[in-house]
Amino acid sequence: MNNPVISVKNLTVSYDKNVVIKSASFEIFRKDFLCVVGANGSGKSTLIRALLGLIQPVSGKIKYGEDIKHNSIGFLPQETKIEQNFPATVFEIVLSGTLGRFKHRFFYSEEAKKAATDALRQLGILKIKERSFSNLSGGQKQKVLLARALVATSEILILDEPSNSLDYKSRKDFYEMLKKLNDSGLTIIMITHDLDADDLIGNKVLSIKECEVSCESTDKFLRRYK
Repeated sequence: MNNPVISVKNLTVSYDKNVVIKSASFEIFRKDFLCVVGANGSGKSTLIRALLGLIQPVSGKIKYGEDIKHNSIGFLPQETKIEQNFPATVFEIVLSGTLGRFKHRFFYSEEAKKAATDALRQLGILKIKERSFSNLSGGQKQKVLLARALVATSEILILDEPSNSLDYKSRKDFYEMLKKLNDSGLTIIMITHDLDADDLIGNKVLSIKECEVSCESTDKFLRRYK
């Protein structure tokens, strides 16, 4: 039986004391690729914060699958708090993503280092592991931050508008990477502000409008949207 990895029932969430999500119910299954869409201020990021347990809902329930632990989820926020001139190498940035997943004291374990190396190799950026993060292009930085999110997760990856700062080619390459990760078994939830079919690359769309949430197949959403 294919049980959901995330089950949301009658969820109501507020931001600055204003309700932005009202009585939402939906399920996300293993290997789903869910695109979350809606106008600016509609509550997309607030919903994600609720799923991550960063804010408490007004009412309703969020239930994770039995095998989904806190360290099974990787998160790539819209604005990552790494200074552009932060004096760290690519490998050091990615390695920092293992802090919540692997137990260690004063030094990174060999297991953590292997996970970081594997993530860099998986995304095709192992050759820049010793380069300074501050000297990378926008597309390269986003790949590095994705690698850092990957080493934090074994099950679910959540991204908040990851292509905002990317040009067309970099965005296309980035989306291809996400598709491959999803095909390999990773469940992905991605906020996007674009409603073009090229940007709705997942199998499902969750749309938010005037506090109401609708979750459906991408094909059905595109037919209805058009």
